[in-house]
Amino acid sequence: MIRQSTYKSAAPFVGSDFDDGEFEQIRLLLLERRGFDLGMYKDQCIRRRIASRVRASGMQNAADYLQLLQQREEEIDALLAAVSIHVSQFFRNPRIFALLEAEVLPGLIRRAETRPDRTLKVWSVGCAGGEEPYSLALLLDELAPDGLKVDILGTDISAPVLRQAAGGYFDALRVSEVPEDVLQRYFAPEGRGFRVCERIRRQVRFVEHNILSDESQPAADLILCRNVMIYFSRADQDRILERFAATLTPQGVLVLGNAESLIGRAREAFSPLFAAERIYRRR
Repeated sequence: MIRQSTYKSAAPFVGSDFDDGEFEQIRLLLLERRGFDLGMYKDQCIRRRIASRVRASGMQNAADYLQLLQQREEEIDALLAAVSIHVSQFFRNPRIFALLEAEVLPGLIRRAETRPDRTLKVWSVGCAGGEEPYSLALLLDELAPDGLKVDILGTDISAPVLRQAAGGYFDALRVSEVPEDVLQRYFAPEGRGFRVCERIRRQVRFVEHNILSDESQPAADLILCRNVMIYFSRADQDRILERFAATLTPQGVLVLGNAESLIGRAREAFSPLFAAERIYRRR
């Protein structure tokens, strides 16, 4: 049973209320239970996010919150969602999208056309607010021939972020990187922002998913997992890459972040397509 704390703080719990030992226990718990390493984050930023979960859980001090984490797996997942940095942007890293458009997607489209279902399948891992999967949908709407189906899956550990992404609404700042002609063609002004048109939204599915879970994903022709693995231990990075290799169709393509690379057995499963941009083809 989770005991209710008898400690009454004079003010709401904040990040500075953690002592170093308590913070380290939380860091190790996330690393051991979920393979997620808080060491990549700025200390004060992550302390504020953890403190927010302490308050939301009803606990009044770090010791009680640690007991809650040790007894309730769902709170570990809630904390993981809270501390994950949700960074996303339309057409982030333009060089990547230029290579996808000119060198990668045409070949994947040709292979998809030869299959009975004539469906190109894409998986955007750690998609946050949805900018990446929507960017891919916009690109494919220009490239895909008539009759080809496009199925884009966006996954993230945060259900609230995914619900917002599914609505397809973005404020003006978040669409600032979208070319003006694309904005006019595929977005409708709404309030102080823009909403992605329904036809594009129908091509993207958003599903809550922990990349380390044992739940399998449908086969994909293209997987983008950019700047997600850097927060996981090396052993878990190896597991994730093996899962990607098993999920990709033959000659499927994997795109990693610029701070990530192939490790372990994954080096045997993939060959570099554009190594500098961390784009690899499944052997």
